[in-house]
Amino acid sequence: SSDLGVPTLFAVSDDMSHLPGLKSIVNKRILDDVIGTVTKDKEWAVLIIDHDSMRIISACCRMQDIMSRGVTLVEDISKSREPLRAFEAIYLLTPKEESVQGLIDDFKDLSNPQYKSAHVFFTESLPDALFSRLAKSETPKVMKTLKEIGIAFLPAERLAFSLDHPEAFKTFFSPDRLQGRSHKLETIAEQIATLCATLGEYPSVRYRVEFPRIGELAEMVQRHLNHYKLENQALGTEPGMKKSQLIILDRGFDPVSPILHELTLQAMAYDLLDVKNDVFKYEYTSSNDELASKEVILDETDDLWVTLRHLHIADVMKKVSSEMKTFLQEKKVAKRGAEVSLRELSKMMKRIPQYQKELSKYQLHMHLAESCWQKYKDQIDKLCKVEQDLAMGVDSQGEKVKDTMKLIIPILLEPDIRVEDKLRILLLFILNKNGISDENLQKLVKHAQIPHDELSTILNLQHLSVPVVVEEKKKKSGPERRERPGLETYSVSRWIPVVKDIMEDCIEGKLKEKAYPLLAGTAATQQHGDVGAASGEPTSARWMWHAEPERAQGGRSSGQRRGPRLIIFIVGGATYSELRCAYEVTKAQTKENWEVIIGSNSFLTPGQYLNNLKELDKKD
Repeated sequence: SSDLGVPTLFAVSDDMSHLPGLKSIVNKRILDDVIGTVTKDKEWAVLIIDHDSMRIISACCRMQDIMSRGVTLVEDISKSREPLRAFEAIYLLTPKEESVQGLIDDFKDLSNPQYKSAHVFFTESLPDALFSRLAKSETPKVMKTLKEIGIAFLPAERLAFSLDHPEAFKTFFSPDRLQGRSHKLETIAEQIATLCATLGEYPSVRYRVEFPRIGELAEMVQRHLNHYKLENQALGTEPGMKKSQLIILDRGFDPVSPILHELTLQAMAYDLLDVKNDVFKYEYTSSNDELASKEVILDETDDLWVTLRHLHIADVMKKVSSEMKTFLQEKKVAKRGAEVSLRELSKMMKRIPQYQKELSKYQLHMHLAESCWQKYKDQIDKLCKVEQDLAMGVDSQGEKVKDTMKLIIPILLEPDIRVEDKLRILLLFILNKNGISDENLQKLVKHAQIPHDELSTILNLQHLSVPVVVEEKKKKSGPERRERPGLETYSVSRWIPVVKDIMEDCIEGKLKEKAYPLLAGTAATQQHGDVGAASGEPTSARWMWHAEPERAQGGRSSGQRRGPRLIIFIVGGATYSELRCAYEVTKAQTKENWEVIIGSNSFLTPGQYLNNLKELDKKD
């Protein structure tokens, strides 16, 4: 049996429906400020998208939302399409060469155009060279609208966003990626700025000083924010409210969280099960006793997923079971206290089709929870306690762990443990020791029978400014952790991501300015203000060429929210346990109602993180 301890678990109910959330804010912008401006006179239109804008729309709009606003067809600009000359076309495109060229090609022969006319919206600013190419084409003659809407991010969850750039890990941390790095950082900076502008925020910008390139990125973000402020002086102003803050971190700020086995449902499922693009595929026995498979999307349209995703797996098992029993008793389908198996659930779905939707939701989450629980028992039960002891430096009783080598050797020698899990244990051991000698590393790798080509996974961690191989012992440095007396948790889930300390310290005004300085010319304490002379002039002479921005006029786009925002951006990937922290800290707010939003170039599972490290020094 698994030693999960007997806790009073600190768990967060995810009922924050009063917050507008990123998805609904972006949904409103696309439906009102893009589609609605064209179709408001009840004219039907065609919507033309590219790969990246399709991902943004898919993240926050349903097809029925789009159709209800007067869109008769959605088409991909990269595909061959039938001409529809009776319809006006709404183009929502990312400012990339292939998309701009596709737009130009649609109207290169005005005697035979693809559509009646064009309303063009770019997700972010169009580079001068592409603007010039578009201006010289035939397209402007049929163009009724040309705007940059400033939405260059994926609203992944209510409080989480992604820039959809998994390759940024290599761009940012690889020692061989100097060429083109500055241009890619500039792209990331503009994307972050569009997130702030979409929220109606003009935040103070802070960054982790320990990694030099983060300061460079912070300066770029500030420059783009200043451009948005020049366009809309009301941006980020809310009389009497504290100024929002943006903190930019590099993945090296917390090398532990991406390695640990997390036992809360979302992080665990994405780590241990084959969940890709939020799709969970599972097999079940149907009511006819036949094996069937089903694919479901794990997202916020499922209220049970929202309730469960941040709970510990042991609590998820109890919660799903109890919620299902309550539902079945209320509907008088099952007797009070009766246990219901997955097989019986399948039969019930056939017997009472009127409750199919609800029963299928319980079936999904029972499968998800049981699959995670099985993986825990089969693969990681024996690993979790060791991982926690290494990460915390103390055992579950609070006693300092003296002989860490004794902890890890049985695991490294165990032939049934996967190489990936041995790597995770080894990396945690190295982090616990603040680096080890090359001789010790070679011995441990040999004992663990880790293939030679996996050695780079360990060594490349040093490119994140983390000590790996050291000649002489240095005093362990790193962030001071917050004391959390009285917080009870499971013995195998004691680690709290460093980002939670940063969030809470920032909100309480305790975040050390030496470690996380403010950019010159911004102040964390001011209420709100104009862009001063230090803000710099726009770098492009045509920055203001488009019509006035339809972005959060009059300050923050937060109709129901009455507090400042803390936006955390992690270069190199954010973990699902770090996403959870944004919800926990937001939920805990009682005085100033801070809302914490977290984002990254992409979200990381431990497997993806290890693969990123392995590939870091490889030439393309």
